[in-house]
Amino acid sequence: MRLTAKNITWLKVALHLAGLLPFIWLFWAANQGYFSADPAKDIQHFTGRMALKFLLASLLVAPLARVARQPLLIRTRRLLGLWCFAWATLHLTSYILLELGINNLQLLGQELTSRPYLTLGLLSWLILLALAATSTQWAQRKLGKRWQLLHNCVYLVAILAPIHYLWSVKILSPQPVIYALLAALLLAWRYKKFRQWLR
Repeated sequence: MRLTAKNITWLKVALHLAGLLPFIWLFWAANQGYFSADPAKDIQHFTGRMALKFLLASLLVAPLARVARQPLLIRTRRLLGLWCFAWATLHLTSYILLELGINNLQLLGQELTSRPYLTLGLLSWLILLALAATSTQWAQRKLGKRWQLLHNCVYLVAILAPIHYLWSVKILSPQPVIYALLAALLLAWRYKKFRQWLR
């Protein structure tokens, strides 16, 4: 059965809820004191994992649409990408406000040089910012062929963001490894596209 435009509309509603409800839970959990002795780290990790989940979901759309023969699924990719950017922005904001503090923003440059994984995270966020800012149809028309070239940078984020996560944890645990493997699998799925670029 082919999905209709109406089905996609309802799917988008469900995806918006999937992006919004964890934020409501996060706010509630913080108020209820459900986090560990280091709530700043818990919030940073939660927001970072949410960003990764939406990144992986956006990368899954195209292969899933092809395998399931549901071309209308592509219409959800922009939504997933914007939620990825929203959660990545929350991740960065939580680090700046909760880890550094609003009065210590001058330390950010020092932190970036002393902790290279932060540089990877910031670079990933800057790429996501560029993708979010140019995700409209107007930007697509204006940029022409350059739009696709720019939006292929999502593959760079799919490499940098899992490395950022793996590098940031003090003790290697299964969760960041799983995210990295899923990202690698979704990138490997596109090996034909990458081979064409190398020709």
